[in-house]
This record gives sequence, C-alpha cells and structure tokens, in this order.
Amino acid sequence: MTSVSRTASKERSTSESTVRLSLNLDGTGASSISTTVPFYDHMLTALSKHSLIDLTIEASGDTDIDVHHTVEDTAIVLGEALKEALGDKAGIARFGDALVPLDDALARAVVDISGRPYLVHTGEPEGFEYHAIGGHFTGSLVRHVFEAITMHAGLTVHITVLDGRDPHHIAEAEFKAFARALRQAVALDERVEGVPSTKGAL
Repeated sequence: MTSVSRTASKERSTSESTVRLSLNLDGTGASSISTTVPFYDHMLTALSKHSLIDLTIEASGDTDIDVHHTVEDTAIVLGEALKEALGDKAGIARFGDALVPLDDALARAVVDISGRPYLVHTGEPEGFEYHAIGGHFTGSLVRHVFEAITMHAGLTVHITVLDGRDPHHIAEAEFKAFARALRQAVALDERVEGVPSTKGAL
C-alpha cells in the first residue's frame, strides 16, 4: 500500500474569482472555509467533516454580480486538487456509496474514482433550482458544484434525491451523501495491490 502523502494545494485566479485551496485525503475532517458565500461555506464544511478530508479554502470573486462564478470556480479547484492528491490511485478502494437523511430529505450518492468524468444527478423537486438558499445560493448551483468536481477530479458520480421538502435540507443531504461516498472511495485498502482496475490504470 502506498505511503505517499496524499495532499494537494492549488490556486486559480481569473477576472471573476481568486481561489486558494489545500486538502489532505488522509485527514480528520478539519476545515477552514471562507468563500464569501455563507451557505456554500456551510456545505463545504460539511463535505470536509463527513469525508474526513482536511480542507482549507480561501476564495473571493465578483459576488456583487452573482455568486455563481465564485461557487463554480471553487468547485473546479477542489476537483483539480482531489485528482492531484489521488496520484496514481494505487491502493484505493475506488468505489463508495452512501444513503444520508436530513430530517425530511434523503439523498443517495455513489462514487467511482474511474478517471472518466460522468455525473448523473436526479430527483431534486420541481422549482428547487430557483430557490435562493440563505439568500444567495440558488438551488441550481448544487448541480453546478457536483458537475465541476466530477469533471475536474475524473469521477463517475450518481446523486439521487429520494425525498425532501426543505431546500436547505435537500442540498445538505446531497453534500453529505457525496462526502460519505467519497470517503469510502478514496480510502486506502491494505488488500488492494496497485491500481484497482483490470486495465491497470484509472
């Protein structure tokens, strides 16, 4: 099993946002998150806590126009950092799945660290995408975040909302389910020799 440190630090700066991010796949879920979008901070803190991935993020951008750029760009950098920290993916479990409730909401997430970016995202109730959660974070951004992480980390991800009425609870259940599935998928398994693929590469 690999003994390489599974960490990454990334920066991204454009005319729309500036993002600095570092993570440790073998952490304890400690985090320091500041994106200037309070509900997003809440979601990323939950993602760190339940994935056991230590996460530090400092991001800012043109939120006077819309929070969209800062939210999406942060997710892009998070995906890039996950990919870098995974390295050659030797010794990982590869697959993870989780079913997470939050009061009225219930979400399922399945993750495959496949190297093939693909997102299937279903079940959010009609109108969810238009709801402003916390006054700034629209429901449509939940899918954008998972799209960006999936594409830039090279993950196959299925997220399904099975039940839910409150938009805050629905979004949070999705992030927590993804976090728990990701925790399983990135975990090192001492019985796995090399890369867990019959192709020999992921």
